[in-house]
Amino acid sequence: MTYLVTESCINCKYQDCVTVCPVDCFYEGENILVIHPDECIDCGVCEPECPVDAIVPDTDVDDQKWLEINTKYAAIWPNITEIGVVPKDADAWKERTDKVDFLSPNPAA
Repeated sequence: MTYLVTESCINCKYQDCVTVCPVDCFYEGENILVIHPDECIDCGVCEPECPVDAIVPDTDVDDQKWLEINTKYAAIWPNITEIGVVPKDADAWKERTDKVDFLSPNPAA
């Protein structure tokens, strides 16, 4: 099992989860974070820290899409170990659903 970041993080990217991760397995994209599934030790400390419930165990994901997204982008985006810049409009995106079309393939600037 591993934990995954899902679409609720898109354009929110609060990053509270990053500071509690004991193995630094978060990677930062332009508008979302991802977890490297091979680095995650399944401790679960990140899950309750996410204010938008974007982090879930892979057993709670309906399909493999989010495992594939986390795996793909963790391999090419920069590792993040501290809270960086939270988008100014994060609160406006917090309650939005169906955000997957907004997922940027670009790494954090």
